[in-house]
Amino acid sequence: MIEAYLWLKLLHIISATVLFGTGLGTAFQMWTAHLTGDAHAIAAVARNVVLADFLFTTPAVIVQPLSGVALLWLAGIDPLSSWLVAAYALYALAGACWLPVVWLQIRVRDLAGKAAAMETPLPASYHRCMRLWFALGWPAFAAVIAMFWLMVEKPELW
Repeated sequence: MIEAYLWLKLLHIISATVLFGTGLGTAFQMWTAHLTGDAHAIAAVARNVVLADFLFTTPAVIVQPLSGVALLWLAGIDPLSSWLVAAYALYALAGACWLPVVWLQIRVRDLAGKAAAMETPLPASYHRCMRLWFALGWPAFAAVIAMFWLMVEKPELW
């Protein structure tokens, strides 16, 4: 049982790292491409960001709760511990931000690709998408940081 627990814990940590690292890295790439105002660059970066979300973020989003539940079960931890309930809420918040962000990234990719192909300026709808994308990124980022703290500290919150 100890060996299974350690392997699951390693998987959980790696998937959390992939989730956080891919999110931070793709956000940096999207934002820096956006700042160029170059539709060709934005379209290329957005294509890669959408692909990275499909290849890395989505599997990590799935592995996190599955490995977490298995760890709780193996360790005999109360799944309704206050720190875990807070983590569940933060995970839901991050997910509620991430799902529209995925759609926005696809929309940004398509809008920038069309502007690049037609050699026209980026449309107003692109800029609206990026403002919303930027706004949704902050609560998701803060939620993930808070979840890391909860997982390390495991405080009794109530």
